[in-house]
Amino acid sequence: MLKTYQPKAKEVERKWHLLDAKGEVLGRLATKIAIYLTGKDKTTYSTHMDMGDFVVVINAEKVEVTGKKDQQKVYRTHSGYPGGLKERSYRQVMEAHPERIIEHAVLGMLPNNRLRDPRMLRLKVVVGDKNPYEKQLAN
Repeated sequence: MLKTYQPKAKEVERKWHLLDAKGEVLGRLATKIAIYLTGKDKTTYSTHMDMGDFVVVINAEKVEVTGKKDQQKVYRTHSGYPGGLKERSYRQVMEAHPERIIEHAVLGMLPNNRLRDPRMLRLKVVVGDKNPYEKQLAN
């Protein structure tokens, strides 16, 4: 009788992936990132384990959206207190913190479970084309 292979936590090998957001559509880029972070591109993928890799995204300010999203998209947060709703448009967030747009999109594509936070910690979004993670990518 054959047994299903179950990977051990020690056997997980984490690679580094470099993605350039220049000219990429936000949703399609976020999908690629989510696949790398969850480890679904690996043959040893297991749903209950954190098998994902590190992802570095450069040129976050050059990501594109389709249609009229740059005029109509709104990011909402609520503090939990009465009157605590804050709304910011796509353009406002892009001017202040363009890396948060990619992080928000990827966060929405990851499953909402205990593995979500450790996976998001492996996502590094950089404004500009200077990559501060050159040494890790070389390995």
